[in-house]
Amino acid sequence: MTDLYERLKAYEGRAATTSGVGKDLVNEPMIRHWCEAMGDTNPAYSGPDAIAPPTMLQAWTMGGLSGHTDRSAVHDELFGLLDEAGYTSVVATDCEQEYLRPLRPGDRITFDAVIESVSELKTTKLGAGHFVTTRMDVRADGEPAGTHRFRILKYAPARPKPKAATARRPRPVINRDNAGFWEGVAAHKLLIQRCGGCGTLRLPWLPGCGACGSAQWDTVEACGAGTVYSYVVMHHPPFPAFDPPYAVGLIELAEGVRMVSNVVGVPYDKVRIGMPVRLEFLRVDEELELPVFSGAQGGA
Repeated sequence: MTDLYERLKAYEGRAATTSGVGKDLVNEPMIRHWCEAMGDTNPAYSGPDAIAPPTMLQAWTMGGLSGHTDRSAVHDELFGLLDEAGYTSVVATDCEQEYLRPLRPGDRITFDAVIESVSELKTTKLGAGHFVTTRMDVRADGEPAGTHRFRILKYAPARPKPKAATARRPRPVINRDNAGFWEGVAAHKLLIQRCGGCGTLRLPWLPGCGACGSAQWDTVEACGAGTVYSYVVMHHPPFPAFDPPYAVGLIELAEGVRMVSNVVGVPYDKVRIGMPVRLEFLRVDEELELPVFSGAQGGA
């Protein structure tokens, strides 16, 4: 056991709050706001015999922006020790609640909090650090009402690994159903299937028409114009061949079909729904070229 861990373990069992008092009695307006925010229409939470949703257990103990005056300095001391050791970042990881009795409007909430455990050094994708679990025992008008455990990770952010020089984009799966699409890409053409039975356009390519079931088809070449129908910005998880953050768009082509591809030529945080885009072909390595869509800042 390291000297640091011995010092951290010494905080286990120390009180973080003793005889804390909720700033408000359990009350109907807070219950109503909670249920509206959660979309919870359970009739048990309204009317003359209303109870509070059990998951509100911690809500009645919160100090708000002004905090609690009866809070001890034990958390500050523990987190300061971790900060000094380089574990400067924090993320909430999970919470557990146990319910012992319903909370009703008018109940006065009191509570005690204790540092229940500090883990050994753990390695995570975020970085190495220590998990700290705080247990809060909640009472309503002096009766045990529930227990709330809250766990955080204090960690030192992991340094990103340099991308391998040989990292390449994943290869598309090419088969007899879509080979013609990729032959078109190689010729700098974006080909859309057209049903030979009903004329419905489809993309991605499929062996049969979803509208009429016909297996007959030919192709039309997309003009290259489109708009961003929807999009996401990829931050995590990292992948050696990609450089996050970057935008991935669902592009609605002028022909009326949609496809997923990268949005380039504009910062990822400037991509917007409705933005006009134009087809381009991006060579990502000596073997692979991909259809992408270039946007313009200030687009609709």
